[in-house]
Parts: sequence; C-alpha cells; structure tokens
Amino acid sequence: MKEDKLKICVIGVGHLGQFHVQKYKAHPDVEILGVVDTNCDRAVEIGNRYGVRAYSDYKEVLPMADAVSLAVPTESHFAVAKDILSEGKHLLIEKPITYQMGPADTLIKMAEDRGLILQVGLVERFNPAVVKMESMLNKPLFIESHRMNNFTTRGTDVDVVLDLMIHDLDIILHIAGSDVKDIHAVGMSVVTGKTDVANARLVFENGITANLTASRVSDRVTRKIRVFQPNGYLLADCHKREFYMTRMDNGKRDASGVLNLQSLKEVFPNSDPLADQIDYFVRSVINGAKPVMRERDERKALNIALSIIDIIKKDCGEFHPQT
Repeated sequence: MKEDKLKICVIGVGHLGQFHVQKYKAHPDVEILGVVDTNCDRAVEIGNRYGVRAYSDYKEVLPMADAVSLAVPTESHFAVAKDILSEGKHLLIEKPITYQMGPADTLIKMAEDRGLILQVGLVERFNPAVVKMESMLNKPLFIESHRMNNFTTRGTDVDVVLDLMIHDLDIILHIAGSDVKDIHAVGMSVVTGKTDVANARLVFENGITANLTASRVSDRVTRKIRVFQPNGYLLADCHKREFYMTRMDNGKRDASGVLNLQSLKEVFPNSDPLADQIDYFVRSVINGAKPVMRERDERKALNIALSIIDIIKKDCGEFHPQT
C-alpha cells in the first residue's frame, strides 16, 4: 500500500451498508473516502453520522479507493462489481454474489485475472459459535439447520434460499467436505411472491446427510446448526452466539453401568462477526493474503442454492446438480 491506511468506499448504505460503514470507521487501518447511495438523502444521512463525504455516483470516488464494500440490491451486483473490478479495486460484496452462475463466474475470473481480493459477505463464517463448532468436528453423520426470521421487507429482492439459507449452505458444504449427490427440496410463497419458506435435504457423496429449513415469516428468530457425529452432538446457536456440546465422558459410567454424558456450553457475548469479517477483508488486502472464499468456495454454495431454487420452481422434488 502507498500510504498507511487502506482507502475504502462503501457503495450502498441501506440496512447492511450502514453497518459496514460503522465497522470501517472503527478500524484503525482504514480511511473511509466516502459513502455512496443513489438515494442522496440516505447517503448524506450516513455520511453525516460517521463524518465522511457522501456521493450519489460511485464513479466519482472509485478511482481514489483501494477497496470497496458493495451492499446494493442484488440485481445491481453484477454491473457495479464489474466496474469495481475493472478499476482494479479489491471487493467485499454482500451475498449473494449474483442471481446466476454465469455472472458470478465472470466476476470471480475478473478478480483472479487481476490478482484482486473478491470476498463475499457470508458473515456466519465468522460467528464464533460456528468457528468453535467446526473445531470440534469428528466425522459428522447428519447436519441440521434452522434459520427463521421475522418478516421484513429487507432482502425480499431474492427468495429465502438466497436471503437466508445460503449462510447455512456455505457452512454445511464446508463441514461435509464432499460433493452433493442428491437434493430434495420444497418451498412456498407466503407474502412476497417469491419463496419465503424452504426446506432442502442434501445427500453428499461421502454419506453425510443435511437437512436445512429457512423461513422469513416466523414469529421468532432462530439460527441454529446441529451436527450429529459418533462421539457426540454439537450445536451452534448463531443468533445467541453460543456453542453447546454433549458427548460421552471418556467412557465413564455411573453406579448402574450407564455411560456418563458430558455437556459443554461456551458463550461469546462480546463477539462481532461483521467486524471480524471486515477485518479479515482489510488484512487480506493489506497483506496480500488469499481471502476466505478461496478456502471455502462460495461459488459452490451459490450453485447449490440455485439448484434448490430450480427444484422448488419446477416442483419436481429431486435434482442432481451439475458442476
């Protein structure tokens, strides 16, 4: 880097983008050059709140930036991200990267050809409960996830699979470490005209089975991932940022000869997954490190998510994904 601080601009400062600005503002190695939104009043509001310049056109500030956070609606991701990468800027883009595999692959190739960081905002990767759970894995057999949100209009530009379920798909694909052999899925619209409630069952080549449920019309917030494995049961509560484990207590038995179970609970009350995600992006750019996407392959998560959507649309119940 030419100067001490990484020069960042945030494009799109709606519900998610405003939190990107907040985290960058608090980062010691970042200078925010500006915030951008086509809603001029919103750009000015966020700019005034954090003491940074507001723009209505990202092309005014983009040449001055080293890197960009992009949090515009998904329908605009491809066009704006293409401009950002064409300018040689590193990019943190909110999920999903695009609606389709073709445009996503174009962006990925552009970043690779230019040696740029392209990181997708799958923030649950940085949830400490998930990180802890992944450190305790031992030949998982069955994985179950439930991600239920109260209804809001935010995120309804995509269906619930790309809005919510994709977080769990990303985590489960990493845990399984195997290609998907079969997918069964069902879903329905409740209020938006798109799928608002969905369930998918994945069978992996290595025998692991996963069941995922997502809803954005729930009466409560639930974000849990359970892993069943030979030596015990793991639970990551992403919403509360708590980890639970139950397993046999080293073969110990009680007076009647029944195996004892050992329970563990670990909480992370002061954690901030979004700040950790943004710090990872900043460090990747500054240090030239490979971004987390190279290790986790969110291209695969997007491909499986689109396969699930295709099944639901076709109402055929079963699909064999193509690479």
